Amino acid sequence: MPSLRKIVFDRTGYNLGKCQSCLFCDKVSIPGMDISLSTLVQMVLFNDDEVLTTHILWSDGVLEIASGLCCNGFDLSEVILALRQEARARGLSTQA
Repeated sequence: MPSLRKIVFDRTGYNLGKCQSCLFCDKVSIPGMDISLSTLVQMVLFNDDEVLTTHILWSDGVLEIASGLCCNGFDLSEVILALRQEARARGLSTQA
């Protein structure tokens, strides 16, 4: 099975290894966020499958604000959608 980093890269074209960990994306906090967006990125980089069971993946509010948030040009909403897709493929979600 490919790593989460590769899955995200294949589905979005984003190499999250180029994240500069500036924490700019952590300035956002809304209901539904059980982890920060920077933690989500780090979990992908460390191939931590637990990221696929986080509530943040299924929060439409988070998805809405994640687009255009990264100052390094990553569309974090695309990353979230790629992870949602992977969670569904692995049967880890009860979401539609």
